Amino acid sequence: MAGTSHELIPQQIRLEASSFCQLRCPSCPTTSGAINPVIGSGFLRLDNFRQLIDENPSLTRVELSNFGEVLLNPHLLRILEYASSKAVSITFSNGVNLNHATDELLEGLVKYRVRHITCSIDGASSETYRMYRIRGNFDNVIQHIEQINHFKREYRSEFPQLTWQFVVFGHNEHEIPAAREIAVRLGMGFYTKISWDAKLSPIRNREFVRAQTGERAATRQEYEQIYGRQYLSSICHQLWDDPQINWDGKNLGCCRNFWGDFGGNAFIDGLRACFNHEKMHYARAMLLGRKPPRDDIPCSTCVVYLSRQNHSDWITVRNHHSR
Repeated sequence: MAGTSHELIPQQIRLEASSFCQLRCPSCPTTSGAINPVIGSGFLRLDNFRQLIDENPSLTRVELSNFGEVLLNPHLLRILEYASSKAVSITFSNGVNLNHATDELLEGLVKYRVRHITCSIDGASSETYRMYRIRGNFDNVIQHIEQINHFKREYRSEFPQLTWQFVVFGHNEHEIPAAREIAVRLGMGFYTKISWDAKLSPIRNREFVRAQTGERAATRQEYEQIYGRQYLSSICHQLWDDPQINWDGKNLGCCRNFWGDFGGNAFIDGLRACFNHEKMHYARAMLLGRKPPRDDIPCSTCVVYLSRQNHSDWITVRNHHSR
């Protein structure tokens, strides 16, 4: 097993491009304002992005989406252009709502070869979609996807590859088959995701949902009972593979964290210093089951870490060697 104290050199990161979102999805911490104390409100600036790329030639990929809607960033086209000029792959795989975008921006996603976009679309009709994606417009989203496809044909490009993410609720479970069909028509991948809030619009027909999703579990509680781990516990690996940096440079460790920081600021102290901060090393040791929880480490209050403690579900095999 690899140790936790050797220096890591960043090759991939997650970098929040916008902490603002125009939607008001009920379960989202961005809607509730829970992210505000640590994440704050702002956009990634072009000069900060340029500095990060220039100072870290080892970087090959940057994920730009997280708590907010990346497409709202007014500097996004120039950020994509600069990444393209430096052969750095860009993804929006954590998700976009795709409600508002100009033709120029949609063309830019193709022109600058954004590699992958996950589109969060929880329904196959306007009526169902807007029940959770409050302020959202289903028809706009589909139109924007069709426009991206138009530009892909025009540029003869396979990028960006598009994936439809469907968070399953009681009010939309019946539309899973229809959504899958629309995704196929639009040339998109498709996957379902278990809602983290089982109390909001709870699943009505669990057997139908299990059959449609291919999951043995219809809720995250069921998932933990069946598998002995938290749903999406793989997020913990981000502390090694592609740590999350906030729009202002704050070191957040993983995309789920909005409770504290893991030390350092990527725009002030440097990305490498953030990757190898003492708090990052300690957090990795916690996730390997080698160190007890510590109050200043955000993992200590995370339900994923607490589940790992409860089930002794420690990360056991890492192959992250100094490069």
